[in-house]
Amino acid sequence: MPIITISMYPGRSKLQKDKFAEIISNAAIDVLKAKKKDVIVVFEENDKNNWYFTHD
Repeated sequence: MPIITISMYPGRSKLQKDKFAEIISNAAIDVLKAKKKDVIVVFEENDKNNWYFTHD
């Protein structure tokens, strides 16, 4: 059972998250040969102040 966690900034609509989850789920079904009912997508929304990354 793949559990896919997606971390992102807040502000996306439910529709955007649903569409993204469907695309990610379909990739898991195709690549991992998972059953659709077994794929779980979890969204974690974190404020920009909680992220750090370096820039080139």
